[in-house]
Order: sequence, then C-alpha cells, then structure tokens
Amino acid sequence: MVIEWLTFAVDPDNRETFIRLDNDIWTAALSQYPGFISKEVWISPDLHDQVVFMVRWQTREQWKSIPQDELDAVEHRFDEAVEFDYRMIDAREYQVRRYPST
Repeated sequence: MVIEWLTFAVDPDNRETFIRLDNDIWTAALSQYPGFISKEVWISPDLHDQVVFMVRWQTREQWKSIPQDELDAVEHRFDEAVEFDYRMIDAREYQVRRYPST
C-alpha cells in the first residue's frame, strides 16, 4: 500500500468548506480510479489553518497511472468551486510496510 500525504494551508473560516468541496470533487473523482482504497481528512486542534489529506492507494503504479490531463481537469473544477485562497504546503509519499508478528 502507498500513502499520498497532502497538507494544505486554508483560512480557518474556510476550512470546513474546503474539506466539503474536496470530498465532493477530488475524492469523488479519485475514488473512480483503480487502486484507490480510501481517503481521510485530518485536522489538528492546534493548527486551525491546516488540513491534511491521507489517501491510500493499493500500488504506486495505479496511483501514478492516472492521466495528468484528467487530474488537471479535476483541479480546474475544484479551483472554480473554491472562492477563497488556499495553498499546498506539503506533499509526501509513504510506503506501508507490514511484518508478520512473532
């Protein structure tokens, strides 16, 4: 499994709208692709201006096989719907390793 980890800076007053629009647009689109497992939204009680998305993919190959033009179209729809500023402040990729318990 591979984790896509994205952190965004969003004005605290717009955080819930940002999360809702992301779910309606990004999550709905990504969930249609092979390899998508799930997506979680993490918010901190201390960092009111940040939102973390943690997306689980079966394989990196499935995640990275999404055509860039399709991602660009989703990003355009999202940006059209969001009527406030936001910015990505971090993007990471993690591999999930599991070892048998002894």
